[in-house]
Amino acid sequence: MDKKEYKISEEFVGLRLDKAVSMKDTSLSRVAVQRMIDEENILVNNKTTKTSYKLKLDDVVTIIKQEPKEVEIKAEDIPLDVVYEDNDILVVNKQKGLVVHPGNGNPDGTLVNAIMARCKDSLSGIGGEIRPGIVHRIDKDTSGLLIIAKNDAAHINVSEQIKNHEVKKTYIALVRGVVKENQATINMPIARSTKDRTKMAVSKNGKEAITHIKVLERFEGFTLLEVNIETGRTHQIRVHLSQIGYPIVGDFVYSNGKNPFGVEGQMLHSCKLEFVHPTSGKKMNLEAKLPEYFESVLKELRG
Repeated sequence: MDKKEYKISEEFVGLRLDKAVSMKDTSLSRVAVQRMIDEENILVNNKTTKTSYKLKLDDVVTIIKQEPKEVEIKAEDIPLDVVYEDNDILVVNKQKGLVVHPGNGNPDGTLVNAIMARCKDSLSGIGGEIRPGIVHRIDKDTSGLLIIAKNDAAHINVSEQIKNHEVKKTYIALVRGVVKENQATINMPIARSTKDRTKMAVSKNGKEAITHIKVLERFEGFTLLEVNIETGRTHQIRVHLSQIGYPIVGDFVYSNGKNPFGVEGQMLHSCKLEFVHPTSGKKMNLEAKLPEYFESVLKELRG
């Protein structure tokens, strides 16, 4: 582990934390800095903070560079449902149960292993060895649309769109309980749980998180929701819906997971992505239909 500290001088006062760090340490791209801030490896005055934090005179910034783990990511022939592909981006409809990138306990069998087999060497290197081409992610048991960048320029462009809330992400969720309001906005900050570091939680010290919900259909004891997110916090939709008393069906982490359908893992599907193509500037509107198991649960509820 390499740890560096520096005190903010006049020239950096008022700059965003991510910009200042990437200027101070030219070996780090802005995207890499943002990831380090999210992973709590960049601190200000020994505290975690937001990427948009404006630096003050004499602030002490700590940069912690973790030792890179030896990784050898193998290309694996895992079937992919490709929704769109060109020389710059690949958009897939990720199946439920597929982890996005390798990590502890998941060295292979991930989406990254699959895209390496498909794209060979044409993937953005910005995400590092473990996350080549991965611009954003969805949880293992969330299905649906995911953008993969084939080169660094596309990666930077789409990352900026996501950061500026210019990518519209629409999800479908089946929740326990009957939601009374036809539409609502949940605006509650989210941080890592102090009780369980593997979970996220609503916390006044967390990062801003905004979720919009709209009722599509009500059933006895359940509601089908359309969900739009303005921010992309880890587990955001699952945490927010659980917090307001409507946990997602099958979610073992943020509810007890019990459901009459025998579904394991949250019934949450990323069904629509709207963004601007990083090279052509064309407006992209991509959709992915609900997985079969999801449709069969809805059929049973409509029964």
